[in-house]
Parts: sequence; C-alpha cells; structure tokens
Amino acid sequence: MPDKKHILNSIAAVAKHLGRAPSRAEFISRSGISLHFVLQSFPSWSQAIRAAGLRPYTLNVRVEDRALLEDWGKTARRNRAILRNRARLPRHIYRREGKYNPCTLAKRFGGWSSVPRAFRNFAKGKREWAEVLAFLPAPKPKEKGAASENSRRSIPPKKVRHAQLQDRPTYGNPIDFRGLRHEPVNEQGVVFLFGMLAKELGYLVEAMQRGFPDCEAKRQIAPERWQRVNIEFEFESRNFRDHGHPASGCDAIVCWRHNWDECPENIEVVELSSVIQSLASSED
Repeated sequence: MPDKKHILNSIAAVAKHLGRAPSRAEFISRSGISLHFVLQSFPSWSQAIRAAGLRPYTLNVRVEDRALLEDWGKTARRNRAILRNRARLPRHIYRREGKYNPCTLAKRFGGWSSVPRAFRNFAKGKREWAEVLAFLPAPKPKEKGAASENSRRSIPPKKVRHAQLQDRPTYGNPIDFRGLRHEPVNEQGVVFLFGMLAKELGYLVEAMQRGFPDCEAKRQIAPERWQRVNIEFEFESRNFRDHGHPASGCDAIVCWRHNWDECPENIEVVELSSVIQSLASSED
C-alpha cells in the first residue's frame, strides 16, 4: 500500500512530466495509484495536491453557478423535444452531453429536480434563453394563508419522528450520488455502490459468489501491474467479526461504515461513505 510520502512523490513526478498539477484522472492513469489509496491519506484530491506544494488543476476549481446553468440550458436546448414532453432534462442525457458532472449541479442547486427552477431564476428576462424557458413548467403560485398556517404547524426537521409503516420498505438518508438516491441500509446496497465505484477505486472485478469471500477482484498496484485480492462485503465492518469469517481468507472489507477498531491489520477496510464524501467535494 503506498504511503503518504510515496503518493506525494508520485504527484510531484507526474506534475513535472505534465508541467502542471495533474488532474485526478491523469494521476491515476500515469502513476498506477488508485484514488482509494489517495483518500486514505488525504481528505480530498485537492488537499493532496496542495500537500505536494502545487495549486489544483483548474478543472478541479469550483465552477461558478452561471457556468453550470448556462451549460444546462445549452444541453436542454439541444434536447428540446425531450424537454417538451417531460418538462425536465433527464440526468443521463446531461451526463452524456453536458460539460459538467450532473452530481455537481444536483448538489449546488438542491437536487437534480431543482435545477430547472434554478435555471428559470437565472434566465428570467434574458431573450437568449426564451426558447428553453418556454418548455419549463411555470412556478406554482404560493397561497399566503396556507403558507402561514403551515409555518405555524411546522416541526423542526431534526425532531420529526413518524411511526414506521410495516407494509413498505425503508430507505437511508438522501444522498443523490450518481443515480443512487439514498444511502445503503444493507449489504446489497454496499455491493451496488462498489460496482459503481470499482473502476474509479482501481479495482477490476473477476467473480462474485455467495460463499466467503464474496468477491474476487484484481487491483492496480503500479502502471501495467495488477494483483488479485479477495473482498468481503459488509454493511458495517464489524459485521465481518459477527459473521464469524476467518481473517486469513480476506484481503479487504468493503463496507458503508467502518466501526471495527480491532480489525486485523492484514485486512484493508474500504469505507464507501468516506469515499463518496471525498468524491462529492472534489467534483465541485
């Protein structure tokens, strides 16, 4: 496993070759060090760059709201037929044709479904966006009486606790991360999320199975060099202990939450909640 010093030296070497600070993707492809190892030593990619004495590459600098909304509007204009029928630009269309990551827009404007409202406020009175505005749903007028009544009856969100209904499933906290609307609440959710991030974390899945260990994969350890690893999926890392798995048959635990302080040193823990938090902050 590359330590902090090795990562910083690798960043400096790639930067010297490029003549500037590398982007996240450039560093991974040129150094062979996966993003997972970087995030184990640094809170985010930008902080790793700064720790190496460099300024983050401009592609990782926060994009202005104006630029995000203008690009959304241009993409919507090119897909006016879809916008006319649905009154909303599908996320997968923008992911394919837009300039920025849709997660950045969703996080900036309060969710993907809130982007059209933010665009309407931005484009109001600007003739160049009149065609796009024509396809967006008109804002609903607020009823003053109902609004004041609701405000008197409202309960602070942190204190809201409703009785659980037994005839339907429950969900984790909303995250809206790349199409995953809620946090995982079980091992199956962890498996799904790992599948979304495996390539980005430097893993290539070879096989999945029902018995222990859950997954056989290869991970990149150097440029053009990969190594086989056995992975066990758990919702919480201490479930590995609770399920009675042998420490000798596993190289890495992939979990949503790492809460096992006595985890054997020979087992690496990949905590996905920390990974997506770092990814979300770096995508801004």
